[in-house]
Amino acid sequence: MQKFIALGIGFLLLGCAKKINKTDLSLLNGYWEIEKVTFPDGSSKDYKVNTSVDYIKYEAMSGYRKKVQPTLNGTFSATDDAKFFTILEKNGTFEIYYKNGLSEWQEQLVTLSKDHFSVSGQDNLIYSYKKYHPINISN
Repeated sequence: MQKFIALGIGFLLLGCAKKINKTDLSLLNGYWEIEKVTFPDGSSKDYKVNTSVDYIKYEAMSGYRKKVQPTLNGTFSATDDAKFFTILEKNGTFEIYYKNGLSEWQEQLVTLSKDHFSVSGQDNLIYSYKKYHPINISN
């Protein structure tokens, strides 16, 4: 029963979502923070405060993603860790393929706009992100 609910939610998201075009993929560029994770049974976990943000650099069907930490003056501190990816179009959808020295995984891009995007992983979780807007409290 839970699988049917998850499948129904997935179809609902795909059916209601605007079709993603190849030209839309450049919207991935920038800083993004996790907003919520939706589980296969339909429940979700909201993330109200994030100590790290994902920075995505995309160009010509490939790019990288890395975690950065916002600072109080509006800048970011970052590690040298980057997850490199390629994007392939399959049957009208876009799949993001990650590969590093230890593992490989993929996500399907479910929705994409200038302010939000979501992906579905191999674990049947849907990760929803919103555009990050830094808070600058420096004078």
